[in-house]
Amino acid sequence: MAKVQDMAFGGIDAGGTTFKCALSDSKGELLAIERVPTDNPDNTIKRCVEFFRNAEKRLGRRLDVLGVGSFGPLDVDPQSDRYGTILNTPKIGWSMMPLKSMFERELGVPVAIDTDVNVALHAELRSGASKGCTKAAYITVGTGIGAGIKINDDYLGFPSHPEFGHISVKRHNRDEGFSGVCPFHGDCLEGLASAPAFEKRFGNPRDIPFDHIGWDIEAFYLAQACMSLMLTARLDRIVIGGGLLQASHLISLIREQFLAINNNYLPFTEQEVSNMIVYPKHGDNAGLIGALMLAADLEAGPKQR
Repeated sequence: MAKVQDMAFGGIDAGGTTFKCALSDSKGELLAIERVPTDNPDNTIKRCVEFFRNAEKRLGRRLDVLGVGSFGPLDVDPQSDRYGTILNTPKIGWSMMPLKSMFERELGVPVAIDTDVNVALHAELRSGASKGCTKAAYITVGTGIGAGIKINDDYLGFPSHPEFGHISVKRHNRDEGFSGVCPFHGDCLEGLASAPAFEKRFGNPRDIPFDHIGWDIEAFYLAQACMSLMLTARLDRIVIGGGLLQASHLISLIREQFLAINNNYLPFTEQEVSNMIVYPKHGDNAGLIGALMLAADLEAGPKQR
């Protein structure tokens, strides 16, 4: 039987493409990590559970608590009967999936859960690109688009959360013929600027040259998103992550478009915008590190939002 010091924290960054699973020790040191393709709920959860069980046996550790950062929309109200349930999502087969209770049942441990963007923001505020900020946001641009926003220790929208990916944006003048991929709204921000939207118009991002018009179109929409956040909440920092941001040149285009859209309305210099719109310090692991922090916070005591 595992000793107390051999306990471990689990974390899952539950995205629309993969569920990234990890086991860490009490200091946050990663002991095991694996990506599970996002299939139907039963298969996906089964493979995640198998990862944790196999890691426990291999490492001689006992999973003590699990933190999950999930794609949404997600019921994040602890007082709700549906707490931890994925709500009406474009992800086929996942609507009304009680993710929290399913993992609790299968793994037999307490589960802390929040949106993927909130847990990524949590990690960046605690030890990443937003450390020291009192007002910050994290935008993820992948299978979908979402934003977590925290102002003076409170997550915007709690006990619900923003559905920022579904705001309306102005069309780029070279993108008038595209109807968008969102099954609910067509050409909302997510419908025009998510990874599936980019790929449907231009192909695999890895194959698209830096000077292709597709990147300018993408940056135009994401710059509008940043401007909407800044005008509304006057943030200290906007961290942008997710699959499309692995294109190293995209963030500079977003900053350029942000300055153009601002048109000197707010007194931002180029350097100030470069300091304000940034990559996550934790990179592709921001959501996973945040999920592990969520688990550690649950173990330590009542969750503080």
